[in-house]
Amino acid sequence: MPRALFAVCLCCLLTSLAGAQTKISSTIKCGKYSVEQMVPAGDHPNHSFGVEQGSCTASKPWEIAGVAAKDGVGASTSEVDGEVTKSRGVYVETMENGDKAHYRYELTATTKDGQVQITGHKWQLVEGTGKLKGVKGQGTCKGSGTTEGGVTYECEGEYTSPK
Repeated sequence: MPRALFAVCLCCLLTSLAGAQTKISSTIKCGKYSVEQMVPAGDHPNHSFGVEQGSCTASKPWEIAGVAAKDGVGASTSEVDGEVTKSRGVYVETMENGDKAHYRYELTATTKDGQVQITGHKWQLVEGTGKLKGVKGQGTCKGSGTTEGGVTYECEGEYTSPK
């Protein structure tokens, strides 16, 4: 009998934890960087380091804690080695009600025939303001370059609200 009770309690706990996560998805369009400063590494051609900043708009916004995303600004550092770029940065998303969501991200991109392709992109929602205070999340994005020099991302993930 104690084992059966333990199994029932464990199932209830796992079910309540799984139910706390909410799946989300979004399409985000980012323009060409408004700030971009690159410096050559000096060890071989086409190897450089840089900092960038740019703006994005949610064309298909996700909702977090009942509030739709609107737009955001990202700032990152990157290493470009030939056709491969590795970046990490911070993205601050403004929601429709003015609340903010703060993300950290890492991405890898390749450039082939002048076209950017995001080959790996992981993000974490690390903090927020207002209704997003205490919300945590994580997910991934896929993306490809636009003819204007920006990138369109298809992102998905999940978040949990504080108890």
